[in-house]
Amino acid sequence: MAKITMREAISQALMEEMDRDPSVFIMGEEVGVWGGTYAVTKGFYDKYGAARVKDTPIAENAIIGGAIGAAMVGQRPVAELMTINFGFSAMDYIVNQAPKLHYMFGGQFTLPMVIRAVGGGGRQLGATHSQTPDAVFAHFPGLKVVSPGTPEDAKGLLKSAIRSNDPILFIEHATMYQVRGEVPEGEYTIPIGKSKVQRAGKDLTIVTYCKGLELSVKAADELSKQGIEAEIVDLRTLRPLDMEPVLESFKKTNRAIVVEEGWKSYGVGSEIVSRIYEEAFDYVDAPIIRVAQKEVPLPYNRTLEQAALPQVADIVAAAKEVMK
Repeated sequence: MAKITMREAISQALMEEMDRDPSVFIMGEEVGVWGGTYAVTKGFYDKYGAARVKDTPIAENAIIGGAIGAAMVGQRPVAELMTINFGFSAMDYIVNQAPKLHYMFGGQFTLPMVIRAVGGGGRQLGATHSQTPDAVFAHFPGLKVVSPGTPEDAKGLLKSAIRSNDPILFIEHATMYQVRGEVPEGEYTIPIGKSKVQRAGKDLTIVTYCKGLELSVKAADELSKQGIEAEIVDLRTLRPLDMEPVLESFKKTNRAIVVEEGWKSYGVGSEIVSRIYEEAFDYVDAPIIRVAQKEVPLPYNRTLEQAALPQVADIVAAAKEVMK
């Protein structure tokens, strides 16, 4: 298998789907001539032209509203938000219109649209451009939320998202575009709503996704040197949430930590821990620990920013605490 970057995997998925289906088109700020803020759509404008790669005004309501309208009449828009933080400017369309129109019109409309959004901290972009509000969007039924942690999953899940008839928020982490990984040759897709065991282990379960997967793999390697074998379950999709691999792993290890970049309060980790306690309480041998971002607006200063974000050392420390 070829070893490519996350950026290349996402670009491949977009290009392959645009070649396969003429109803797929891209719209967003600077996606055309500029090639996207993170160069994901570089070269697309020259290949497909302005009709299928649409530069938009800096107006998130217009981007998402236009995508909803296009999807309702049979197109398959991929709307790019420069950052997920800008999604707050279009919250009504993202959580109050796109997820509900299929239901409110008795199934007369489908909404085959993807919203690509860059999330996460670590690039010194300041408190209002570095948030990880994934749990906010995953709260709303009708909107699927996908956030891959490997290039293979990014490509396979994005292709599935574009082919889906449901509105999907596809979250990419700002610091992971250069992450490399093996990606299968040829045509493949990955089902949305399926968690995956990314690393086998027997002593404790680490539940995570997206950037947390990268950190957890490094932490698991460090723990292995100390005689602790951690099993890593990658959620990949936050809604629908597939708990089966999580519960199977926990029933084997009886101990768990949950790693996320978002804030601990009311976060993804809260949901995971609650589900484990509700559905596998008899298997609990130690309190489950959540590793998350410090409860502050993310600082601009690099040293302070890194201090606020979860680190490998935090995961290692939490794992040792659970193993006591």
